Amino acid sequence: PARYFDTKTTEPISFFLSGLEELLAWQPNSNDDFNVSAVPLAKRQPPLHSRRPRTLVCHDMRGGYLEDRFIQGSATRNPYVFYHWRYIDIFVYFSHHTVTIPPVVWTNAAHRNSVPVLGTFITEWTDGEKMCEAFLAGGEEAYGAVAEQLARIAQHYRFDGWLVNIENKLSAAAVGNLPAFLRDLTARVHSAVPGGLVIWYDSVLKDGTLRWQNELNDENRVFFDACDGLFTNYNWKEEQLERTRGLAGPRHTDIYVGVDVFARGDVIGGGFDTDKSLRLIRQYGLSAAIFAPGWVYEHLGKENFLQNENRFWGSLAEYLPTHSICTLPLSTSFSLGMGTSTFLDGKDVESGPWYDLSAQDIQPLYPEQQGRLSTSCCLQEAWRGGSSLRLQGTIPPGEERVAVRLFSLQMPAPPKLFLTLLYKLEGPRPDDFTVALEVTTWDSGICLEGNPTSLPEPNGRHHPRFLPAPPPGLAKLLAACHRGSHGWTSRCYELELQDCSLRDLSVIVSCQQPSLQETSFTCLLGEVRVLDTDSVAASPPQVHSVTASQLWWQ
Repeated sequence: PARYFDTKTTEPISFFLSGLEELLAWQPNSNDDFNVSAVPLAKRQPPLHSRRPRTLVCHDMRGGYLEDRFIQGSATRNPYVFYHWRYIDIFVYFSHHTVTIPPVVWTNAAHRNSVPVLGTFITEWTDGEKMCEAFLAGGEEAYGAVAEQLARIAQHYRFDGWLVNIENKLSAAAVGNLPAFLRDLTARVHSAVPGGLVIWYDSVLKDGTLRWQNELNDENRVFFDACDGLFTNYNWKEEQLERTRGLAGPRHTDIYVGVDVFARGDVIGGGFDTDKSLRLIRQYGLSAAIFAPGWVYEHLGKENFLQNENRFWGSLAEYLPTHSICTLPLSTSFSLGMGTSTFLDGKDVESGPWYDLSAQDIQPLYPEQQGRLSTSCCLQEAWRGGSSLRLQGTIPPGEERVAVRLFSLQMPAPPKLFLTLLYKLEGPRPDDFTVALEVTTWDSGICLEGNPTSLPEPNGRHHPRFLPAPPPGLAKLLAACHRGSHGWTSRCYELELQDCSLRDLSVIVSCQQPSLQETSFTCLLGEVRVLDTDSVAASPPQVHSVTASQLWWQ
């Protein structure tokens, strides 16, 4: 069927639903299997519902379902990717189709990086008015059927809820039932999807007129009260933030103040001035909804996209609270889910562009210090996948080392950790530098390293012990300890901790001889792993009853 498979290539594709009939007729189907997310939502700290301002990204690009619709990837040159997952809390896939089911590749990438994904339910123009009349004015049975289908769809495809966007005027009967529909949808989504969310877009008012308010007020509050959050329109002024904060009370972090990166209409700042909008939003303790950050790709072009993308998100970083990893194992080769080649064990095994967000790895922080350090993606060389992480920076005169924080962690440390690192130093004198991992723990009087007689490290900094070879039981898994290849250096470490809580994982670049001049370095990271020794040594559970379907032999 054309809905599920590309008519030219027969490859499985992601799809949307148009109109009320398609939504109500939807049933799970055996052709659906490719569209079900295979990656559960990773846990994070602090949890999404903690009381700190959140950041939502609403992805709207040229109507949606572009190359990202190919579930098994495509040979796309210079595709759009998003990888600053540590800095955002919710990802919305937006299009103007009635029911936007997020392409599964986005759900997989976001979930691997602890970010929930919402689809969009939208009605607009005259058709939207007719549709709302049909299901809202129709009463409890009619709107209940729509709520039930939307909750089932999110549950079936394993994404996390809906942005609801009613952009047309409503009759008195329809708007009268709208709050009840939102409450019903929210309750059904919460029960069908653990951690599910329903967010309302600031559009229709309680009397049914379509008039964007750019704030929470008495005209639209009834809809905010009926669901998990309000996404405001973009043309707000500071006094509206102030009023919104007052009216929202303890739910102020459930207000997502809209920021259009394309800066359409009368806005505070978009493009590379988006930070001006965020600064004001955060002054009032509100959450932010960054709309169409694909501006970087669409407006500035594909050629220097990765460079411009790092500049854009780097300019916002101080206003974006990050979330920490709280489960092990942590293993990443930093792949973006795209490349100009495919690498395996440091070797370019297949030249040619590829794009598959499902193959994106866990993404690190991307720290920037003006003039001192930059973190970016390198497509020219990688250990595995399509890219490595490039650290470029300088070690100041007289200093020996620089620390680059890759991941923030928040979890109890297991008694024993194994860590592995693959790196490659670039530049004229790679032998002048050493590269190692550092683990920091949260300050606590009881945290000890190694055996009980050792003293606590100052500032909770731990330098794992270098292992020349992996322990016998782990030799197969940690084969990387022996061999770097194709110019990559491989390192294996062990760290024993007692009563500690993990805080950060950093890479330390040191110069062998401190210099009176500033020393520049470039280091590529190919892979980092942090493993809990006990769970790695335990034999994995046996897998039973494997079935294969939808096979296509060529």
